[in-house]
Amino acid sequence: MDQNMNIIELIDENNQVVSFEHIMTLDYKDKEYIVLAPIDQESDPDENEIVILRVEQDENGDDYYTGIEDKSELEEIFAAVNEVYEHGFN
Repeated sequence: MDQNMNIIELIDENNQVVSFEHIMTLDYKDKEYIVLAPIDQESDPDENEIVILRVEQDENGDDYYTGIEDKSELEEIFAAVNEVYEHGFN
């Protein structure tokens, strides 16, 4: 595992800690999204799975991540992420 990876640990629905690599943070239509790749020893190395979460702020101004329920919003963000990948991270 690359020592320079940005690792984020989240708690799943079963109260288990799950580790992700932070791929990018994306500002899109006045909202902020975080793109993560699961770090899973059991996953197929040919499978390129990503997780996209919206960054929200609580009443104290602290960031937290939330899933995207709206399918059209998720599709838009996924397309924007793909565009960034196609044109590079610059």
